[in-house]
Amino acid sequence: MLNSVSQISSAGDPLLVLALTMPFIGMIIAFVAGGRRAQTVATLAFFIGIALSAALVWQLIETKNSLNYLLGGWAPPLGIQLHLDGFAAAMLLVTAVILFAVALFARADFTTPSEVKEARAPLMFWTLLLAVWGALNLIFLASDLFTLYVALELVTFAGVPLVCLDGKTATLQAALRYLLFALLGSVLYLLGAVLLYGAYGTLDITLLAQAIRPEAISYAAAALMTVGLLAKTALFPLHLWLPPAHAGAPAGASAVLSALVVKGSFFLLLRLWLDVMPELVTLSAAQCLAGLGVAAIIVGNIVALRQARLKLLIAYSTVAQIGYLFLMFPLFFGLAALHLPTESASTGGMLQVISHATAKAAMFMAAGLIYSTLGHDRIADLRGVGRQLPLTMLAFALAGASLIGLPPTGGFLAKWLLLSSALNTGQWWWAIVMLIGGLLTSCYVFIVMVQAMQINPEPTPAKMAVPLYRELVVLALALTAFLLGLAAFLPIDLIQIGRPSTVLLGQP
Repeated sequence: MLNSVSQISSAGDPLLVLALTMPFIGMIIAFVAGGRRAQTVATLAFFIGIALSAALVWQLIETKNSLNYLLGGWAPPLGIQLHLDGFAAAMLLVTAVILFAVALFARADFTTPSEVKEARAPLMFWTLLLAVWGALNLIFLASDLFTLYVALELVTFAGVPLVCLDGKTATLQAALRYLLFALLGSVLYLLGAVLLYGAYGTLDITLLAQAIRPEAISYAAAALMTVGLLAKTALFPLHLWLPPAHAGAPAGASAVLSALVVKGSFFLLLRLWLDVMPELVTLSAAQCLAGLGVAAIIVGNIVALRQARLKLLIAYSTVAQIGYLFLMFPLFFGLAALHLPTESASTGGMLQVISHATAKAAMFMAAGLIYSTLGHDRIADLRGVGRQLPLTMLAFALAGASLIGLPPTGGFLAKWLLLSSALNTGQWWWAIVMLIGGLLTSCYVFIVMVQAMQINPEPTPAKMAVPLYRELVVLALALTAFLLGLAAFLPIDLIQIGRPSTVLLGQP
């Protein structure tokens, strides 16, 4: 077994090490350099990260197989292996792109004042942003459950301070609530990993998948780890930490939390259910998980419609959109039970992750620009902002179209693939849920746009002038989400490279 694992290397492997270490090297350099140099270091690191991620994607397409690297030359279970497949490559690239956009957007909010040599909030923001990036890359590349636990903790301890950078009481309370939910999730995940190690003597994903058996200890570990990851992903009803965290966080931080941080734990859940223990998963268990997703879609959208503040509306929209991600589980295992290709479900689910990340990052940054211009984000008082920030409202509309699922957006392609999977497996009720969710989403996007596009007879002077480049950054992300559906015309499905072609379904 060790020999077979040690031979899975390729010429592109060293890039995996660079993708993992560069964010942390950048974080150290930014912290030591301090002052205005920290934001320059961070922005440059994110730009290099895009190029590096694109090189890894190209290497994956060229080899048409997963990339691997054995740290120190030691094969599992003694050593640690870095692993890159289509799932991970797509997330690496999207994460680098979004963080680069956030870095450009946040320069105006987190620039060190000219009268001081160094300020706490800017320095912490840039170093924490790099730390989040490094932790997420570790989640995407690691292939053993304990290393993934370490990565989860790094994401938590880098993400929580982003919520309370202003030091206000309300944001500190929101950050503490976030921390408690995250720590609860970590404890449950770690307990499940301990049970698996005690039963099978390894935490490497490949070796564990070969050794795991459908027995009581495996089911207990799967349940504990799943609940822990659901708390970190903010799936209903474990979402209570997410809206308050977004309410007071800076726009750039909210974009990172909604677009990327919650996706890290969901990505790990995919690894757990699809790669580690597919034989343990029953269709009824997958249906239960999707049931929570349905509750998130309905409740999140209805509560979003009742919000008076734009930022809270977007936060509860995130709760609803997270629910769509969990519909892929019964569709994936339903296709597997019928011995049909599962690619439509898994590709649809990952496209939903990517389209939501780009659209929601654009929405939160648009809300930040609206707040900067008007001095508030009350939906009822947005009249006239469409004339003051035309590009921002265009970006909001394009991102909203992706969340609704209108063509040619990424949300449309994702939902189309999930809908086709639902019909092919006879699970038509999930299709109805997706249609209802799209209608509810269109309602609050329409409400915001109507308010913003109305003419204000008494125009309010802008509280702060918004530089054009900030609007263009938001518009670029929204356009990415809007045009992502054109990926259907690409000659190769990147997401499926290096993925197993079949999956065994456990018996109910």
